[in-house]
Amino acid sequence: MIRVGTFVPRLPRAAWVVLGGDTLSAIGSGLTLPFFVVYLHRVRGIDLEAAALALVVIAVAGFAGNPTGGSLADRFGPRNSLIFGLFLAGLGAGALTFVHTAWQAFAAAAVLGFGSAVVWPAQDSLLAMLVRPEQRSSVFSVRHATLNAGFGIGALIAAVIVDLQSPDTFVVLYWADAATFLAFIPILLTLKVGGRPTQLAAEAAVESPGGYRTILTDWVFLRIWVLTAVLVAIGFSQLHASFPVFATGEGGISAKALSVAFAANTFTVVAAQLVVLRLMSGHRRTTSVALACGFWALAWAVTLLAGMAGGQLAVATFAAALVVFAIGETLLTPALTPMVNDIAPERLRGRYNGAYTLGWITGFMVGPVFAGVALGAGRSTTFFVALIGACGLAAVAALRLSARLPSAANMIGESESESASQGPVNVTPPTGDGV
Repeated sequence: MIRVGTFVPRLPRAAWVVLGGDTLSAIGSGLTLPFFVVYLHRVRGIDLEAAALALVVIAVAGFAGNPTGGSLADRFGPRNSLIFGLFLAGLGAGALTFVHTAWQAFAAAAVLGFGSAVVWPAQDSLLAMLVRPEQRSSVFSVRHATLNAGFGIGALIAAVIVDLQSPDTFVVLYWADAATFLAFIPILLTLKVGGRPTQLAAEAAVESPGGYRTILTDWVFLRIWVLTAVLVAIGFSQLHASFPVFATGEGGISAKALSVAFAANTFTVVAAQLVVLRLMSGHRRTTSVALACGFWALAWAVTLLAGMAGGQLAVATFAAALVVFAIGETLLTPALTPMVNDIAPERLRGRYNGAYTLGWITGFMVGPVFAGVALGAGRSTTFFVALIGACGLAAVAALRLSARLPSAANMIGESESESASQGPVNVTPPTGDGV
């Protein structure tokens, strides 16, 4: 009999506290993410074009919020930056309950998007700081699993509550979303974590004027950034852009069946993430990325096959495609973000994470553009074949990156048993993080 504890990494208590708060806020996001445009258009009566544009505003705000969050994390500590971002995100989510016009929707979306974008690099920096370097693959893998669990729980709760005929149900969802952002803050305030010593902060100001200009000269990081943007464009963004359109269009499945396929994806991530982490322990991160590309190529091939099937076979095949895609996700998680945090100098960790998350946003904005053009022109088969080819090229790029990385930054860390043998990490240095 396999014990669950065999696959659960032993992380410091402080890291689990942050992961718990992140899961709480993920539940809140899961309540509202599927309904943003529907809420603004169907409930608040805002034009569909304006409602969709408000969604774009959230993404655009990320281009300002990500680098800001990274800079604030370096200057004032990642915990303080995270608290600031959570406050803004909660404010934005709450403001959406008062929206009745397009400009109000844009303003609330900008605050929500900016705050959420500040949260991302700050939280990544905080988690990287709370564990030993060899535990970073583990902590980010756990976060991916709990994040998906939170989204899934939130979506299930929303399905029970929401009713298009009752606007108040949507108001309840957005207030709950705001509450989960804000509830994370007192959890962080009870956390005793350390940050950079004051002397190191002063040295950083002298040695690294401009901050982000220093990052632009780090060619290893820039290679990782480009690879990340490409992977998001050909992977995650297509999961929300081309796949739903193709599955419900040429694939002929219903919206309900599409929901089943996405549920299969989420469940697979939650169930498989820690198992994959354990299996990949001791292997190169670049190898894990290349394997992820292979699984994504297979997922897009299965998607094409599903489009040729019909009836219940199509539903099952589309679901199988997203299960395969989920395995690729679980291979990517212990690789890219820990890799960035391992090559980042301590004084610039926040900025490195801020710049890295811009790669994700870039991929999410570029990918749907290509999908829209190709599918709109009726070139779906050509498009998915191109995605398969792009996955192959990305796998080659990942393997070539191996020669450029320091060996310590290219290794998926210790297994659970190895972590247990070394005991907990001390996460309370003598100087605080600025609180």
